[in-house]
Amino acid sequence: MNIKLAEALLRRKELTEKVQVLRQIQQTALFEVRAKRVKVTDDLDDVVAQVPKLTASEVTAEYDWHARQLRKIDAAIQQANWTTELTVDDDVMRDFPQK
Repeated sequence: MNIKLAEALLRRKELTEKVQVLRQIQQTALFEVRAKRVKVTDDLDDVVAQVPKLTASEVTAEYDWHARQLRKIDAAIQQANWTTELTVDDDVMRDFPQK
């Protein structure tokens, strides 16, 4: 798939933000299962438990996928960065030392 460099830069920014959000998810806060047991009668207990909405593996898989896409787009941008030449006015590079 061919995309413009500007689109790649926007995608990299989007993926970077997504990876940062996923990285900040605290496993203990999101996945902690709490249970409460109340004795109703001698033979019967009432048990209430909160079950996590996501598993750690689901969050890890999503993080890994987005991080992989970020590495791919970043590599493509870096390749374009070193292989693409731009035409600019001579004044733009006047004070930049040339080798």
